[in-house]
Amino acid sequence: MDQNIVLARLANFGIRGIVYNWFKDYLYDRKQYVCISGTNSECGKITCGVPQGSVLGPLLFLLYVNDTGSSLPHYLKRFASDTNLFIFNNIVEDLQVDAMDKILLLNNWFVAN
Repeated sequence: MDQNIVLARLANFGIRGIVYNWFKDYLYDRKQYVCISGTNSECGKITCGVPQGSVLGPLLFLLYVNDTGSSLPHYLKRFASDTNLFIFNNIVEDLQVDAMDKILLLNNWFVAN
């Protein structure tokens, strides 16, 4: 999840000023390390995503993926962090073509985001 895109989406929803800066501080300059048997790795900078287990994480994720299906509104169903693509057709060949078309539309969103 690109942090710049999350912040742009927040701004599009009207989040600005102090609250916007609070989200920016929350998302940027985070670090992590791994500890195994008492030995710590070096700290690495986190450049994407939100803190796991955070209260805001699911909300920010939903804001991030909210427009995933803007070009496929009747074909996508979402629940929590799962997204399902539903395509129906009685003719297998048409189903394959339709599936490829929808997957390419989704791929365009993924590439852009």
